[in-house]
Amino acid sequence: MKQLSNDAVNWVEIGEGAAGQRIDNFLLNLLKGVPKSHVYRILRSGEVRLNSKRVDATARLKEGDKVRVPPVRVSAAADPTAVRVRPATFPVLFEDESLLAIDKPAGVAVHGGSGVAFGVIEQLREALRGERAEAPFLELVHRLDRETSGVLLLAKKRAALVGMHAALRENRTDKRYLALVHGRWPHLRREVRVSLHKYVTPGGERRVRVDADGQDAITVFTRKQVFADATLLEARLKTGRTHQIRVHLAHEGYPIAGDDKYGDFEWNRALGKGGLKRMFLHAAHLGFEHPVTGAAITLDAPLPSELLRFVERLSPGEAARG
Repeated sequence: MKQLSNDAVNWVEIGEGAAGQRIDNFLLNLLKGVPKSHVYRILRSGEVRLNSKRVDATARLKEGDKVRVPPVRVSAAADPTAVRVRPATFPVLFEDESLLAIDKPAGVAVHGGSGVAFGVIEQLREALRGERAEAPFLELVHRLDRETSGVLLLAKKRAALVGMHAALRENRTDKRYLALVHGRWPHLRREVRVSLHKYVTPGGERRVRVDADGQDAITVFTRKQVFADATLLEARLKTGRTHQIRVHLAHEGYPIAGDDKYGDFEWNRALGKGGLKRMFLHAAHLGFEHPVTGAAITLDAPLPSELLRFVERLSPGEAARG
């Protein structure tokens, strides 16, 4: 793998993945282990040049640009707490030059932070890194909770990322999840519109609560299968708030099986003894218009085997009336 020299000036040619990025953000990603203050200092001093010209931190990069990077220490030794990212691969549902969709397993964070050294995005970047100094462009289009499995979409080009973010804001995607909840859900189809507010507990944990002054949140639930004391639901997101499905269902009185934040903890313990070792929430379907080609894309992730086996062991119940 090509490395930046610590003792000489480096000239880095901008590839398609970094096109459109601000030069300060590009350098912060390129110069891992270098203090942020030092990156901005070499920009202000003119030691960094773009096509042999001085630029400020807001300059935008184009494919084929050449960036002069002065000698700096970029090795992992610069940060004694650094943990080397282990490259990883995941089941691929779709891939082209602009997008990558994987079937994320439960128990894997989508990115590092909050006590997690690295997640899916860091592992995939490392796996995709080529013989070049800069990391390949790869960004999360959306997120999944650590214990949620299923369709996760990533952008390999900035134009695709911008286009998908616009589609999500404008509700031009079809995102559907499968969730097993406690109790017999009585409705064939029900739209839940309850505003949500994010907050942080005194212990630093991120949580969400129902709050009339919070952000508007809409989920449409469709009943799929009823059991003796549980129901399998499809949840279609019309908005994409943090923990939206989990909080909406808990608010309705039907918490998700295995949910350790908003669930029924006694029921969860019983389910654990019965073999359920994770939260029963799965991103099963994502449909959208390709942001570059305009093609209709449909992505489906089958229910993981451990969830299928658990459902097969549940006692059947009579069909509930709509």
